[in-house]
Formats: sequence, structure tokens, C-alpha cells
Amino acid sequence: MTSVLTLIAGINGPALDHSIVEQARAALADCGADAGAPDWLAPAAACDISFTGATDDAAQATVRTRLGALSIDLAAQSAGGRRKRLFVADMDSTMITGESLDELAAYAGKKDEVAALTARAMNGEIDYRGSLRARVAMLKGLKLSAMEDVAARIEPTSGARTLVQTMRAHGAHTLLVTSGFRFFSSRVRDALGFDGDVSNELEMDGDSLTGVVREPILNRDGKREALERVAAERGIPLEAALAVGDGANDLDMLARAGLGVAFRAKPVVAAAARARIDHADLTALLYLQGYRRDEFAG
Repeated sequence: MTSVLTLIAGINGPALDHSIVEQARAALADCGADAGAPDWLAPAAACDISFTGATDDAAQATVRTRLGALSIDLAAQSAGGRRKRLFVADMDSTMITGESLDELAAYAGKKDEVAALTARAMNGEIDYRGSLRARVAMLKGLKLSAMEDVAARIEPTSGARTLVQTMRAHGAHTLLVTSGFRFFSSRVRDALGFDGDVSNELEMDGDSLTGVVREPILNRDGKREALERVAAERGIPLEAALAVGDGANDLDMLARAGLGVAFRAKPVVAAAARARIDHADLTALLYLQGYRRDEFAG
């Protein structure tokens, strides 16, 4: 069976050049693989190397060790079925740069307390549902105007719109699945061009938050279930799904998708995911699927 190793240059690292690619090919040989010629997906940015004779895990680990501290992302996978027909993405710290709940907490003078709980929840140290209820309770009385201010300052992660638009242009269904809130996810959905979104709802009393999250709370299980439900509804096998996230509540979703990618993720997630992107922007997920730069949209 033929596999492919994809090398992707980081945003702030060295350009991907011939010498780096040859180091990767030498590492593949060291683990018993027969490596093919480089196939450049984008000059200085991304390159595929096909190989046989070694497992994907062995190839990935060996090349990562050889490239050492270089800011180069890489992943090895089967060469077949790389282009996915369903894309499911986390929102906070994945498709957008910040944590919307933490930003809300700043308006309530509770940012440090809420951010600490967020970090522990994303690292899988505490129960997500309980932590979300506790964090939202701290926001009781916060005005709608504060939510509007936070929404206006949302920044998409570099490459986010290009990723979504390119996959849609090539026939994929795209879904934003977040344990964050509909108030924000609906705006991110529209800004980036997702087909739909699934998220939590904050309870309001007039123009103020009550400090309560409406049930059911979408958590780790809910994200996985959303992936499975949409795949079943659209007749898409899970092997043809791509999922991306950064926190512990994304782990089940990443494990169920044919390609699960940890994007600038918490250590527990980066260690568990089959692929991870630490240095590049979100267009790296297109290169992992074999898209060439001149196929990008958006």
C-alpha cells in the first residue's frame, strides 16, 4: 500500500526547500521506506513524498525526529481517499484566534478566573459540562452590548476562510461544531462560509445574561455525535471526514474522522491526534488532502 508524507512550512519558520525535503527522504530510507520523488504542492510551502515499505506512524516519527527543531509540520497517511467530503471544525482557538467565553468574562471582571477554568477544561483536567456551567454563572447580568462588542472583535485564524471555501468549492459539506455559543458561532459560520453550525445557547433575560446555559450542553460527546449524525444524513462514510480542533473536548471527534487534525493544540490533544499542525496556518489542512496552491479558493 502506498502512503504519502506531506511536509508543510510554518508561518514563521524556514521556507520548505530541497535540502529539507532530502532530509525527510533520507529519514524515510532509515526506517525502511522506499521514497518517491518530491511532488511540490506549493513552491517553498508544501511537498508530498510518496513511500512504501514503512508504516505511517514509523515514517512520521522518524522524519519528525530527523527534522528536529525546524518549524515544519508533517503528516503521513494513506495515499488513497485523501480529499474529504465532510469537514467538521471546532471554533474557539481553531477557526478563530481567541476564546469567546474568556473575552466575555473580561467584561464581567472575571477573565482570569474564567480563563483558568477554560484552560483546565481544554486540557481535560476537569469535567467540561460542570466547568461551562460554572464559567457562565460568572457572567450573570452581563449586557447584550458586551456580547456585541466581543462578536465585533472576533478574528478568523489565518487560512480559515480559504480552507472552508476551497473544500466547499470541491463539493465538501462544512460544519462548525463548538461548545461555544450560537451568538458567536452563527456569525463565524456566515463570515467563513460554513454550511451550518452546532453550538450551545446562552439564556437571556431581556438584554442580560441569566448566567445559565440551556440544556442539552454540547460537549465532547456532542461534538462526536454531530459528526456522526451529519455524515449519516449525507451518506458520507466517516473515513471521508476531516475534523480539526485544539481541546480535549475535540478528542472523540478527531478520533472518529478519517483525518483528525490537532491544530496548535493542547498537549493532551497533540499527543493523541493522528495528525497535528503546530506551525502552519489552516491552509495546511488543504495540503494534507493533496490540494495544490492553485486550487485554493476564497
